[in-house]
Amino acid sequence: MNPLNKFATLAAVLLLSGCGTMLRQAPNPGDPAEVVQSKMGTPTGVYEDGNARLLEYATGPMGQYTYMARLGPDGRLVSYEQVLTSEKFGTIKIDQATHGDVLRAVGRPAERSRVAMHNYEVWSYRYKEAGVWNSLMHVHFDEQGVVRQMLNGPDPRYEPRDRGVW
Repeated sequence: MNPLNKFATLAAVLLLSGCGTMLRQAPNPGDPAEVVQSKMGTPTGVYEDGNARLLEYATGPMGQYTYMARLGPDGRLVSYEQVLTSEKFGTIKIDQATHGDVLRAVGRPAERSRVAMHNYEVWSYRYKEAGVWNSLMHVHFDEQGVVRQMLNGPDPRYEPRDRGVW
């Protein structure tokens, strides 16, 4: 097989494997943790939230969807939802939320960076704003790990390359 065909085959396999979470049958409320994991696979993150345990299924760093399965104290599924939404970002409280709060709300970020002027750590999330627009939400943390601001805007991956000169 020539190198170009090998590359095309590898690219197709990687593309399809990245869509695996999207193609799986969603778990049902009441399913035990073992059934949730048999349907969804190994979680990309696990977070404790009081008596509940959250199983994160992220499609990042390039994906725009993260699913969170909430297991109750009995180990059974309470809820399962796509969390990279404007509504869920709206639950993050500026000047109160911490790294842990953000992880429990929307999971791990697609990218991490820093803003030197304020010495902020920035977590960026790709998502579909209002279910339509390809966007990035940037969550800015201070040195103590508290959210100080959130900014969203268009995802540059979807910006036209040739804008021309006016």
